[in-house]
Amino acid sequence: MASTASSESSAPISVLFVCLGNICRSTMAEGIFRSLTKSNPRIGKIDSAGTSSYNNGSGPDSRTMAILEKNNIVDYEHEARKVRTSDFTEFDYILAMDGDNLHSLQTIQRRLARGAGTDATRAKVMLFGDFGGEMGEEVGDPYYGAIDGFEIAFQQLTNFSKGFIGKVLEHQTSSE
Repeated sequence: MASTASSESSAPISVLFVCLGNICRSTMAEGIFRSLTKSNPRIGKIDSAGTSSYNNGSGPDSRTMAILEKNNIVDYEHEARKVRTSDFTEFDYILAMDGDNLHSLQTIQRRLARGAGTDATRAKVMLFGDFGGEMGEEVGDPYYGAIDGFEIAFQQLTNFSKGFIGKVLEHQTSSE
């Protein structure tokens, strides 16, 4: 059985961010999280994916990149991809941007657990907004709106990233 960061507190934590198309919210979350944790040895693999394959191979939305650059995150590159079943064993946390994405991920996880047992689904699948201080908070999809939706998403995702770092990393450090 693969060990998780929660069972071995010295193991780096791996995180996958998920939205629908993997060009707006999840990519922004990945960029922010990478920026906040780049020198943290407790963080391992960081990636993002979508529940759909609409944008496979595409780069992040230009508005996502503009907001990241506006906030001095200038070293981020990504190619959109769809969630893979292997993600459920490769990542400790899979963090969904909204309830629809969470439901899709939980459906995949249940299917994997039925087919291969719990070892195939070690990832904790959660709503990323649960780390923002208000359970169930979602990041609205800014794709069809103006740049202000991306700015709102940036603020939420920064808050959630800091909450995740505080709750998960500080909890592990204090329990060692």
